[in-house]
Amino acid sequence: MSGDAGNRWLTEAGARSSTYDQRWEDLAAAGRNVHGEADLIERLGPRSVLDAGCGTGRVAGELARRGLDVAGVDLDPGMLAKARTKYPDLRWAHADLAEVDMGRTFGAVVLAGNVMIFLTPGTEAAAVANLARHLEAGGLLVAGFSLEPGRLDIGTYDRHAEAAGLVMAHRWSTWDCEPFSAGDYAVSVHRVPLPPPPSPAG
Repeated sequence: MSGDAGNRWLTEAGARSSTYDQRWEDLAAAGRNVHGEADLIERLGPRSVLDAGCGTGRVAGELARRGLDVAGVDLDPGMLAKARTKYPDLRWAHADLAEVDMGRTFGAVVLAGNVMIFLTPGTEAAAVANLARHLEAGGLLVAGFSLEPGRLDIGTYDRHAEAAGLVMAHRWSTWDCEPFSAGDYAVSVHRVPLPPPPSPAG
C-alpha cells in the first residue's frame, strides 16, 4: 500500500501485534469495561459498521456479537492475521484507509484506538474523504484520538470532515460521552447530511 513506508503505526508500534490483546484481557480480568467504543456505536444506532484501523478486531468483533453487520480494514498484516483468527466469519481487508474500497456503504465508520494520529502524515484528509465515501446518507464517522502536540488536532480534523461533506453531530471527551473540554482526548461524530425533504405539492 502506498502509505506503508511512512505510516506511523507501522514505524512506531507495528511490533505490538503479538501483545496488543493482552492489555484488554488484563483490563477485562480486573473488571473494567473494555467495550466503551462498541457501547457508544450501538447507542448511535447504525445497522452496519466499518471498523477502520480495526487492529486485532476487538471493536468489530464485539459489534458483530451484538448483531451488527460489520467489516474491518487495517494496514498492519500482523494485526489483521489475529483478527481473522479470532473472527473468521467477518470480512477483513488489508488496505490503506486513504485508498480502501469496500465496494459498499455503511451506517457508521468507526476509528477507535488513536487511528487518526497513526496515519501516514499528510494522508489524513484523503483518509477522511475516502471513509466518508463509505457512508450511507445520514451515516456517521466516529473517531476517537489523543490530542498530542505535533499530532492531528481537532480543528484540522474538523476541516477534513467538512471538506468531505460531513457536518458535526457530537463531540465528547470519552467514549462514555463525558462532556468535551480542553483535555487530551476527543471523540468526534460527524454525519453525512440527509437530503432535504421534497417540497409539498402546490
